Amino acid sequence: MESEAGQEVRGALPEGLADAIRTTAEEIAALLRGAPDTGAPVPGLTWTVGEVAAHLAQANALMAEVAAGHPHVHGDGTPQGIAAANEDALAAYGERAAEPLAAMIVTQAYACLDAVTGHPADEMLMTPMGPMNRVVLGSYLLTHMLGHGYDLARALKRPHMVDPARVRLALPFMIQAMPRVTDAATTAGMNARYAVRLWGGGRLGVTFTDGSAAVGHELPDRPDCTISIEPVTFLLMALGRSSPVGAMARGRVFAWGRKPWLGPRFPAYFKAP
Repeated sequence: MESEAGQEVRGALPEGLADAIRTTAEEIAALLRGAPDTGAPVPGLTWTVGEVAAHLAQANALMAEVAAGHPHVHGDGTPQGIAAANEDALAAYGERAAEPLAAMIVTQAYACLDAVTGHPADEMLMTPMGPMNRVVLGSYLLTHMLGHGYDLARALKRPHMVDPARVRLALPFMIQAMPRVTDAATTAGMNARYAVRLWGGGRLGVTFTDGSAAVGHELPDRPDCTISIEPVTFLLMALGRSSPVGAMARGRVFAWGRKPWLGPRFPAYFKAP
């Protein structure tokens, strides 16, 4: 994925991203339409199935507007500010029924894709997670749907849709977002270089300098710690859905290098909204 912006579909998106967005939206809609009760709780969240679905519908609509060139303010850009804005938006939107929410999730995902592919790909847009171009915004849309699609699948005891190919398509957004969600309290004064390699392809380098994170597709020279991780585990851990201890116990992640003990600490350096 070193040249995402160069691999284009209809002049804009990396190969496979448009299909992944469509498929993920449709699979989430199918989950909802098969849900016996949208008032059921979602494991690990304070939201119900209906509230997660409503949040997804709202988020897809917001991203479609942003992709079309209409900026929206949603929180202050921090994980805490975005979380508070999400709660306010949910409280103001009363729909919790499966069918209308499923339809809206799909319709707005398609609308976002139409806007992305119908406008300049490299134009910078203001999003809830800071400025990004439309290629990264498409990756953002996919990442957000995968995280909450996973939540819904767990709540409804159905197979989830997170797979290695979709995780790799989420990397452009993850790389851009990680510095913004770095936990300053945890990384204060820290200096370290990480090389993160996803099984089967995909990588990122993370360098902490006095606690600030720089993240990119290129790996740092002489990393202090190299992390080799199964892709689905990487995304679920990054989104706070999986613990590093459990992943290591299942053999889904390994760490080595001059400072291998830095490996298990890595997820704690970031706080997803």
